[in-house]
Amino acid sequence: MPLDIKPSLIQKIATQAYATFKHFGAAAIADNNVFLDNQAKLTTLVTEIRAADLKITPPKSKSSMPSMHNPPVTYMHICETDSFSMGVFLLKRGASIPLHDHPGMNGVLKVLYGKVNIRCFDKLDKPPDTESEPVFDPPLMPFQKDALRRSVLKTTGEYTEDSGPCILSPVNDNLHQIDAVEGPAAFLDILAPPYDPDDGRDCHYFKVLQPVSKSVDRNTEQTVDGETWLLEVPQPADFWCGGEPYPGPEASV
Repeated sequence: MPLDIKPSLIQKIATQAYATFKHFGAAAIADNNVFLDNQAKLTTLVTEIRAADLKITPPKSKSSMPSMHNPPVTYMHICETDSFSMGVFLLKRGASIPLHDHPGMNGVLKVLYGKVNIRCFDKLDKPPDTESEPVFDPPLMPFQKDALRRSVLKTTGEYTEDSGPCILSPVNDNLHQIDAVEGPAAFLDILAPPYDPDDGRDCHYFKVLQPVSKSVDRNTEQTVDGETWLLEVPQPADFWCGGEPYPGPEASV
């Protein structure tokens, strides 16, 4: 008789991710009950995952600091289809993944070890009004004004392995910055569909601007009218991501 081999948790997650996102174009509508039901099942599975399930352990070195030959962030690829990609990001002590977007994409992020701080932003549809555009210090160059974006700081919080996943959608919490807190950290990352510059899903980086013409809350970086101003910038020179082999159980669909 054939052996009754139970699928690993990461295989269950991959299977459910595919079921959730395989019809992404139709499922992107927020009130799609089938999508929401599948997303809830995926969230439940992802909440259960731990570093041990993927045979990943925190680094033993107390320093664990980035260096010339030791990138601040590394990525372990698990699997990828046309519908979603899944892998693990490992952050050294003090490392950050700069503020970036996920155009037209859903995302699920679950911390495996350590602690991260995540700040999520929403872009505002309203384009900048040149008549009411704030003044920045230093002033923007003329060519930079087309890269200026209105946004709002939506959520900010710290996540550990005991936290539920951080969820992003094409319209909610779509831009985020991730900072390792008090040591190294790792998280499972699911993006649906995957980045694809040829299909309009390239990764864009941003920095938060501080207007001098309006009052700004130092804690939220928002103006008194609730807005945050972002400037699209090239990938920061001090951010680079290396690759590591994935040691855990296979996952495929």
